[in-house]
Amino acid sequence: MLLDETEWRTLEAGLAQRSELLDEILTDVYGPRRLLTSGTLPPEVILGHPGFLRAADGVTLPGAHQLFLAAADVARNADGSWQVIADRTQAPSGMGYAMEDRRVLAEVLAGLYRKARIHRIGPFFHAMRLALVDAAPPSAGDSPRIALLTPGPHSETAFDQAYLSAMLGFPLVEGGDLVVDSGRLWMRSMDKLEPVDVLLRRVDAEYCDPLDLRGDSQLGVPGLLHTARQGGVSVVNTFGSGVLENSALLTFLPRICRELRGQELILSSAVTYWCGERSMCSHVMANLERLVIKPTARSRSGRSILGWTLTATERADLAARISAEPHAWVGQEPIEASTAPTVARTGLEARATVLRTYAVARPDGYQVMSGALARSATQSDAGLVSSSANAVAKDVWVLSSEPYALLDPWVQEGPAPTSITASISPRVAEDMYWFGRYAERAEATIRLLRAVGDRWDDFHSSGGTTGGQALDVVKAALADVTAPGALADLLCDTSRTGTVAFAIQRMIGVATAVRDQLSSDTWPSISAIERALGRERALHARSGSEAVPDRQTLARLLESLLSLQGMAAESMVRDVGWYLMDVGHRLERAQFLVDTLAATLTHQRSAAIDSLVLESVLIANESIITYRRRYQARANVQTVIDLLLIDARNPRSLVFQFDRLRADLEEVPAAGRTSARDRLIDDMRDLLSELDTAVIAAADDHGLRRRLVELLDSLGWRLRELDEEITRVHFVHPVPSQWLDSGIWGS
Repeated sequence: MLLDETEWRTLEAGLAQRSELLDEILTDVYGPRRLLTSGTLPPEVILGHPGFLRAADGVTLPGAHQLFLAAADVARNADGSWQVIADRTQAPSGMGYAMEDRRVLAEVLAGLYRKARIHRIGPFFHAMRLALVDAAPPSAGDSPRIALLTPGPHSETAFDQAYLSAMLGFPLVEGGDLVVDSGRLWMRSMDKLEPVDVLLRRVDAEYCDPLDLRGDSQLGVPGLLHTARQGGVSVVNTFGSGVLENSALLTFLPRICRELRGQELILSSAVTYWCGERSMCSHVMANLERLVIKPTARSRSGRSILGWTLTATERADLAARISAEPHAWVGQEPIEASTAPTVARTGLEARATVLRTYAVARPDGYQVMSGALARSATQSDAGLVSSSANAVAKDVWVLSSEPYALLDPWVQEGPAPTSITASISPRVAEDMYWFGRYAERAEATIRLLRAVGDRWDDFHSSGGTTGGQALDVVKAALADVTAPGALADLLCDTSRTGTVAFAIQRMIGVATAVRDQLSSDTWPSISAIERALGRERALHARSGSEAVPDRQTLARLLESLLSLQGMAAESMVRDVGWYLMDVGHRLERAQFLVDTLAATLTHQRSAAIDSLVLESVLIANESIITYRRRYQARANVQTVIDLLLIDARNPRSLVFQFDRLRADLEEVPAAGRTSARDRLIDDMRDLLSELDTAVIAAADDHGLRRRLVELLDSLGWRLRELDEEITRVHFVHPVPSQWLDSGIWGS
């Protein structure tokens, strides 16, 4: 969406003025409250709104501004003027989406983007970073530590939060990662507490502190509000800023602007009637069929109500609701938003478009993002746009009369916060560990599934032959190591532990939870995995459950998983998160190898059958080429054991995994004693160092390789114990805060 520079200057000035006005209102309603005592603003508008937090009285931020970040949804009216539909001041979302939209367009239209004279939006995020430093309490000194508080990966804007966190360079934390102690806010890391001076919150204020605010919240930090009041931490946006989202304020803003600033509003709001005032309520009641009806609090009843879509009975019910609680409702004249061309299946369509704009507090005023997040309606005949109704996102280009100066705002001089990204919480540590495990599990299962598929193609119609018997062995092994079921189900079924889809689903889940820890290049690979699985599910649905997984799908999945490994190996900093990810990767590979050998090598068969089975095992463990170069003869159990168990030069061998596990864990801080953990690794390493492969490979009179069974059993339970010890030592979870309902004591 293109905007002319002259038009943007007017809009920008209006947004900056509006942000300053909202800041003054916020300062007043939590301070002297002159707007209420003078009658300029009816007390019900503020005191009756759930966004007004009485507990936040006395909480102030350092500096000239109490409103750190403001967002406004604006639309261009039929006469060409811009009008504000709603203000967003609680915890504004969408900035990460705006930057991602810009980066996508800059890549897809690279030549045009480089030549275009448009304003860049990067400087806004640099200004936001500096503003966070400015918001720090005096006790933080010159290098404040900053974090972004998220409700977690299940939030509907989790991507936006994680993207913003990664872009600003601040850790993404959940309530359980934080603790209040000694009048300060701290982030739990693996072995100590790290101070947090500024908290950029994306959790609604009432959920931020179960002690002083909403007692049943599991998203906040007990004592956070008191600490903010005492100046131990700055929380932005500040507690109680959600009161500015009250739609009733739109009715009074022009008068307030004249009284507080002696100015007229540059940017008008949609014409709004507050039902708490009798004459306006009567007007709303008489015109329900043509107005947009909104609750003053977004949390009360959800979306706006379009009066013209209601039946007579529904309008009567709505009128009754308004009469019962008039101060909680407004009526708004509908804005027929201007359109922007949008790509649809039938070509370009003109669709109503709304912009979400952003402004951040700076010492001399508010800096407005030179762009916005545009949202277009999903249908060409829809006059209103709603982000909750799958609106289409658009990048906004503000045209410039001058070429863009290629100066990177991130390298300009200025105060800088101290990074705490080198420290990670036990929650993040555990997610990184499981990211490594699930990624390795998916890869190992695909390799084993592909090896079985090779035998299936060759011998599934040759039951009873040497090849048919070898196929039976590897199929049974696949079921033992993964999950029983048809081959295609082992790839596509997300509901069963052991399938490829299950492991990938879990891998994506933990990756989403630690998005700020991973390279942005991770996500194209994950998207490719999701697309490949989607295509295979469609193919599986057409061909039936007995079908063998498509080889191209397996190859695409493996290629994407290997690209994740390559990025981890070559692009990620060797910090605590990386070492724990590699620990998970090594432990999973060791466990999978032990389970695979136990399911295939413990019983002696004819030399021909054993040879085919061993070849499948080597293929599944990516060691077939190495084996063929080293051993010219047919595969046998002793040489396979030598390569897969005790060859320290083979990155697929068990001893290699133990060596890497020990080295990785030495780099990870521990909250508890590590002696049991290290002893388990040393014991397994000793078992392999003393191994006589000839004895291990020998079978008894019943064809059972009993010594191999004992070895693999011993390794198997020790690996499971090692997993438990790693969890105990490194992933200490805080006891969740609980709300003590006074009712239970009287029962």
